[in-house]
Amino acid sequence: MPRLKAYAETWPLREVFTISRGSRTETPVVVCEIEQDGVRGWGEGQPNPRYDETQESALAEIEAVRAGLESGALGRIGLQSAMKAGAARNAVDCAFWDLEAKKAGKRVWELAGLPQPQPVTTAYTLSVASPAEMAAAAARNAHRPLIKMKLTGEGDLDRVRAVREVLPETPIIVDANEGWEIPMVECFATELKKLQVQLVEQPLPQADDAALADVAHPVPFCADESCHTSGDIAHLKGRYDVINIKLDKTGGLTEALKLRQAAIDVGMDVMVGCMVATSLSMAPGVLVAQGAVVVDLDGPLLLAKDRDMGLTYDESGQVHPPEAALWG
Repeated sequence: MPRLKAYAETWPLREVFTISRGSRTETPVVVCEIEQDGVRGWGEGQPNPRYDETQESALAEIEAVRAGLESGALGRIGLQSAMKAGAARNAVDCAFWDLEAKKAGKRVWELAGLPQPQPVTTAYTLSVASPAEMAAAAARNAHRPLIKMKLTGEGDLDRVRAVREVLPETPIIVDANEGWEIPMVECFATELKKLQVQLVEQPLPQADDAALADVAHPVPFCADESCHTSGDIAHLKGRYDVINIKLDKTGGLTEALKLRQAAIDVGMDVMVGCMVATSLSMAPGVLVAQGAVVVDLDGPLLLAKDRDMGLTYDESGQVHPPEAALWG
């Protein structure tokens, strides 16, 4: 029978990371290991306070399924209804996938019926700061092929102008993390179009995003905090052009693949993003990111140190699929 192990880890960041909701210097994760017949699968989730998650609550959610999992009554498919979508289920779901692949002697993409994944170009994130500080950070990262700027509301156009002056040709996307107000949206988006910004993530709080159906979209709007699972797609169509798939929101690779297909089926584009976490968390995301219009899997680049056997990030700004020694 399977044996379950779950525990918390905290990983220091390379520097302070700031978004509209606050700053931090470390990132907490939960790790799930499932061992069966001498084979171990593992996965990682990053609990997010925005969704009322903590390491303690995530570990409690995992503990609640221990009996079913260790008795063999609960497998990966049953997990989708036994646990709510979130970081805890993500860790368990991805551990199941890893275990299944190792027991079968195959890679996860083979089990999922996916083509062999290729390297994808990832964004690199600049946290919110003054225009001058963000411009300096942009200059330090001028070699990156895609820059993502965290924004917060007032002063955002000055921030983007400052970075665009430093990086006149580099593609830029921006993420407001629900930090704008309704009157800002159309004005900001129009000006960002002039600054050649390619995408705006989650401009409004989730509760207000119905307003996006009634304004022009000079730059594509991408649903992040508003999009968790495939069940969200129906009400997001018309408000957003793109959805951001994060496995910590979908609750694992199983639902992430369903969400990607649901978005494609209604003609929405797909972005694949991440929480700030290690390569173990990013690895399944590389599979989902194949063919995405934007990929933002830079979590390990923001850490002071990554996990052993971490993903390869090459000099061209691409992240490579995981080796079997890490995951999948």
